[in-house]
Amino acid sequence: MEYITLFCSALIAATLLPMGSEALLLLLHHQGLPAGWLLFSASSGNILGSCINYGLGHWARDYIESKYQTKRSWRSASNWFQKYGRWSLLFAWLPVVGDPLTLIAGISRINFWLFLLLVSIGKISRYGVLLYFSTSTFQ
Repeated sequence: MEYITLFCSALIAATLLPMGSEALLLLLHHQGLPAGWLLFSASSGNILGSCINYGLGHWARDYIESKYQTKRSWRSASNWFQKYGRWSLLFAWLPVVGDPLTLIAGISRINFWLFLLLVSIGKISRYGVLLYFSTSTFQ
């Protein structure tokens, strides 16, 4: 049940809703759950949440652009995306700009498989680093 809760927390955290999953990940790891399964659960949920954002951007481009383009996080993410292009998706895990980056990738209709690869690398790495440092801190 803990893995499902972590998956859902990570999924919601990757959408445009304000929530984090790192605290739950570290708590479950501190309670002794295996790091590999925690990494898989959190990463899978977070990546799926980013895919949802991509899909929203892809299919609701006009509505989203008109609704969000005045928001600060949207402008920041747009600037990142314009400056670094698809490589900015490696930083989709960042707070504030990460979620809008994945939405912008959908709006820009970046190749989905490249999107999935870059977002996965960034998100798995982020959770992996957290677990690595959590392991050395708690032992």
